[in-house]
Amino acid sequence: MFLEKINSPADVKKLSFEQLQTLSGEIRKTLLKKLSEHGGHIGPNLGMVEMTVALHYVFHSPTDKIVYDVSHQSYTHKMLTGRKEAFLNPAEYDDVSGFTNPHESQHDCFEIGHTSTSISLACGLAKVRDLKGERYNVIALIGDGSLSGGEAYEGLNNAAEAGTNMIIIVNDNGMSIAENHGGLYQNLKELRESNGTCACNFFKAMGLEYCYLDDGHDIQKLVETFQAVQNSEKPVVVHIHTTKGKGFAPAEMDKESWHWGMPFELATGKPKFSFSGPSYEDLTAEYLLEKMKQDSTVAAITSGTPGVFGFNQARRKEAGSQFIDVGIAEEHAVALASGMAADGGKPVYGVYGTFLQRTYDQLSQDLCINNNPAVLLVFAASAYGMTDITHLGIYDIAMISNIPNLVYLAPTSKEEYFAMLEWGIAQQEHPVAIRVPATGVRESGTADTTDYSQLNKYQVTRKGQDAAILALGDFYELGKKAADILEKEHHIKVTLINPKFITGLDTDLLDSLKANHRMVVTLEDGILEGGFGEKIASYYGLADMKVKNFGFKKSFPDRYVPDELLKENGITVEQIVKTILAEID
Repeated sequence: MFLEKINSPADVKKLSFEQLQTLSGEIRKTLLKKLSEHGGHIGPNLGMVEMTVALHYVFHSPTDKIVYDVSHQSYTHKMLTGRKEAFLNPAEYDDVSGFTNPHESQHDCFEIGHTSTSISLACGLAKVRDLKGERYNVIALIGDGSLSGGEAYEGLNNAAEAGTNMIIIVNDNGMSIAENHGGLYQNLKELRESNGTCACNFFKAMGLEYCYLDDGHDIQKLVETFQAVQNSEKPVVVHIHTTKGKGFAPAEMDKESWHWGMPFELATGKPKFSFSGPSYEDLTAEYLLEKMKQDSTVAAITSGTPGVFGFNQARRKEAGSQFIDVGIAEEHAVALASGMAADGGKPVYGVYGTFLQRTYDQLSQDLCINNNPAVLLVFAASAYGMTDITHLGIYDIAMISNIPNLVYLAPTSKEEYFAMLEWGIAQQEHPVAIRVPATGVRESGTADTTDYSQLNKYQVTRKGQDAAILALGDFYELGKKAADILEKEHHIKVTLINPKFITGLDTDLLDSLKANHRMVVTLEDGILEGGFGEKIASYYGLADMKVKNFGFKKSFPDRYVPDELLKENGITVEQIVKTILAEID
């Protein structure tokens, strides 16, 4: 087995073309075995095997710098750069992350996981190389789906003007997570169909050199193509056509579903685990489809992740023109939503909390300054969302709850979520964001009759004295459990409050607590600095009221176990109870 003997790219360079092809087959087999047992990004990595082998055969990493866009397709790269045991040995599967990571290897330039950034990052590497008078290749690898992001255009524009060595490899598999959207993709199609010769060429129009390879799985042709651009004195785009999911029939046939996945049966492709019961993704899609039938101005917007709120292929087809996929362009999605809302549209933008970070300026400038009534559904904004350092969802409260005019809501149940969504779509006074619960669908069994037009009115769900627990969103259940223990085991009845509103203070309620409470505890599923709890503490200021905020310290946790992260930050029922008892018992 050649793979077992590969300890660095130097070992790849010793192989013949025939041996490189055999190595590629071994890598694909190894990938499938690990992915079937461990899960991960399936289609992107299966489609990059031969290209990555050829890259390391021709170029001289780490002297030559290779920057992977998103870097979710870097598994083969990791195997060839000293980390093969993390793919061959099940006991070491978790020794590497699913993205490039300089802490793992000098062959990884950056720790990244968001899209459209590789060309800009590579521009920085090329610039400092030129300033130092050094000579080496800088390679930016970007998928066609990532070209829909604005930063990709900015990077291409800057690379063309810089005019020095940069090799931009466009891995064109005709897909984003789902299908691509945008006018650019018609030109990519024309380039593929003309073998790169059509008169209209986006990359040449940007001032870049260009070459095309139609078979991105032919090792010899890949090597020859890379050798032709190696040490180029000008920025050049190498446009390579590949097949997402290459070598695994289910992934080639259903590219969207096999972009990322949980463990599966290798022989059949059937998932090893099934999840029953309702999900907010499916419930939201079904709700919005019904709304669309009732009102032609209701539209669902996604930025390249239609599954975030349950819009699979069948639902997208059913929604028709009322479903809008802007590509991986969160900035455009928010501005689009604001524009629609400004003229009577009812846009609902579904987005993962980690990707909302990419559009802060549009949230502030285009949406909230104009106070347009668009609705944002923020998914996986929680410690229980995604856990890779590049995809964390615990910063949204501090990030957007301080933007004027925005109403950010935190439901604790299915009933509250849909009451908030119903109000958000119908009202015309505010931009509204809803932090979709991330710990499963809980039903209270009671209709939510809250009038959300009365802003910043918290709900007291249990009246007590001495201490009050303000438990936000998903952490309401923690507060409820702590209150139950205090009452049942210590005969202390505390006040339990469901704030619902992240962005405002119920000052009347907070003032009323001063009469018979000595302590207020806040619970939030996000970082403490700039968060919900700090606003409560600031409001009490010099008042005779102790305030304890429970949340996460400002950090970048990586591949953590959620319950362990909560424990590390003292966010447990036991710690909450202990804190309250220490003050009032």
